[in-house]
Amino acid sequence: MRPQITVADRHGFDAIIDARSPAEFAIDHIPGAINCPVLDNEERRIVGTLYKQQGAFEARRVGGAMVAANLALHLREKFADKPASWRPMIYCWRGGMRSGSMTNWLRLVGWDAQQLPGGYKGWRRHVIALIDRLSADLPFVVICGATGNAKTRILQALAAQGEQVLDLEGLACHKGSLLGAIQDQPQPSQTAFETQLASVLEGVDLKRPLYVEGESRRIGQINVPVQLVERMRSSPCIEIEATTDARVEYLLRDYNYLGDRPDWLAERIGILKELHGKETIARWQAWAMARDLPPLFRELAVQHYDPAYSRSQRNNFRRWEERQVIPTADLSPAAVESLARNVVALAVKPALAAALA
Repeated sequence: MRPQITVADRHGFDAIIDARSPAEFAIDHIPGAINCPVLDNEERRIVGTLYKQQGAFEARRVGGAMVAANLALHLREKFADKPASWRPMIYCWRGGMRSGSMTNWLRLVGWDAQQLPGGYKGWRRHVIALIDRLSADLPFVVICGATGNAKTRILQALAAQGEQVLDLEGLACHKGSLLGAIQDQPQPSQTAFETQLASVLEGVDLKRPLYVEGESRRIGQINVPVQLVERMRSSPCIEIEATTDARVEYLLRDYNYLGDRPDWLAERIGILKELHGKETIARWQAWAMARDLPPLFRELAVQHYDPAYSRSQRNNFRRWEERQVIPTADLSPAAVESLARNVVALAVKPALAAALA
């Protein structure tokens, strides 16, 4: 009897096949998997309804015919060019009938197909355990700075310079603020975010700094795992301190697309009415509707974001008083590359390097 495979064996297969429905696959899946459903979305609904209303036998009788038809289609199309040596790993929700049916048929053909015990649920346990295990030892250097200090661009520059980076906002498809939703880019599901996060963490070299932006517990609709947040908040910080003029110029470049969304922008600003009062919000909304972004961004930065930033950093980052500060009056693309090099220079200074050891 051959030993059961585990999630850790997935890299040794020629293909990872997700036998679940397209809707399940879209929510989250093992990285690199291809979706070859044995039941499509509507078929899965029909079988589930039959199971509840008429019992397991009728659901299997009807579902079995659907599964056979879909397997035949995959054999004629997606698997038609696979050599005899092809070795796929197959999973479904819990490692049950859907992946079992596909595995049995592919073995009958002659391929060394293997079913993943526990299926996607086993994958989820792996992701959660990996994040929990690695978070405590991550060598974070936290890039801080008020809104408009180009922290994300600095992270991107660090990555381009060969440094280790964890871009949580990139994984979450959100810029992390009231106006952070990215046009035409919906956020991933919570589980898909955690899958991407685990994939990044799995490749981290714990002997080198891992640069990350100082985030709150939520990025849009995504919750950052608690253990990761706690590790960030106990890690050394480097603060980018740009002038207000430089920040406004940067915001006008980075959020220029908001000028094409005046209604959405005004609606989001309205959420702040209790904090800033009707008169201030009316002024900001008028600027939004007129697409007059320079005064709007300046007042939002100074009156809304800056006070909140000052409070949150001192309350959340335990080593805030020890932070290294990089002042700048320039956040142009060339300056951002220079700032990234300055961040690295500070991170290798003896005091900060000792904190990461």
